[in-house]
Amino acid sequence: MILNIMLFLLWFFVWLFLSWPPSTQYTVIGIPVALFVVLMTRDFFNKDMHPFKNPLRYLWFIWYLVIFIWECLKANIDVAFRVIHPDLPIRPGTIKVKTSLKSDVGLTFLANSVTLTPGTTSVDIDKSRGLLYIHWIYVRDNYDPSTMKLPVVEKFENILRRIFE
Repeated sequence: MILNIMLFLLWFFVWLFLSWPPSTQYTVIGIPVALFVVLMTRDFFNKDMHPFKNPLRYLWFIWYLVIFIWECLKANIDVAFRVIHPDLPIRPGTIKVKTSLKSDVGLTFLANSVTLTPGTTSVDIDKSRGLLYIHWIYVRDNYDPSTMKLPVVEKFENILRRIFE
């Protein structure tokens, strides 16, 4: 019950933040929206809540958001450069990246983070072998999945391990 209340407050404040500036209309609409989101996501959070009892993990999540925004900004600039460049320097392809994340939440965050970063899209996750298949805008000739990781994946993975594992 306490978890549901905490989730409601979390989603309600996210709603208020996203509908800035605050108004009575958005506040009233935010209540049923937050309740709906709690009903849809509570099983996701009820599986294994022990990692979330450590306050240090919340600080790591804030750091993750900073890194995520920075990486998205860099990727946007890179993709924009490739689009306006006369030679259009792209070599698209699908690569596999080894990940050490084991939790469903951690893998989901990693896959979504990769997909939300321009120039990369998560295609599939093979949880049993710890592989993430990613479509990348520029695959290098010397890419070897056994020795290399996509730089953005490595940054996200290190932080997400501290949050979810």
